[in-house]
Amino acid sequence: MKNMKIGENYMIHCYKHDGNIHRSWDEAILLDIKKDYLVFGNSRARVNNSDGRVWYTKEPAIIYYYKNKWYNVITQFKESGIYYYCNIASPTILEGKVIKYIDYDLDLRVFPDGTYKILDEAEYEYHRNKMGYSKEIDIIVKQELKNLITLYKSGQGPFDKNEVKKYFDTYMLLIGNKR
Repeated sequence: MKNMKIGENYMIHCYKHDGNIHRSWDEAILLDIKKDYLVFGNSRARVNNSDGRVWYTKEPAIIYYYKNKWYNVITQFKESGIYYYCNIASPTILEGKVIKYIDYDLDLRVFPDGTYKILDEAEYEYHRNKMGYSKEIDIIVKQELKNLITLYKSGQGPFDKNEVKKYFDTYMLLIGNKR
């Protein structure tokens, strides 16, 4: 973390529990370095899926990667409002210019009207059985989903709209200077 600089670009690698890469993104611009998390921004990032599909994100996003929490939070700035896509995932590690984490399938989707939905519960159960998630992992994943919902309901951290808007403005200034 000593050598990290605001404005630098990183790649994102998302793995599955079995160690196989699931998905990668080519852009994550560092916006802030905190004791417990890092904040990045991207827009129209190229995404490579393990099945060979390639696509691009559609809107600007501010992403929180935590060092000690089992989730990450993507704040998406769409024309219809701010959406959140939250991955239940292992704590993030950084290797060189690559952000890495293990995706544990369960997701929390938060909509601009304040409602939320838990996604991919069947996928979680399938992979839990197929990949042999330990009882400890199962307990952590389910507890962290509860913790994430509590954080959302509190309106703090990545769910503080004023905070994410400041990061969005910072991101737009940084890319405006680079493009």
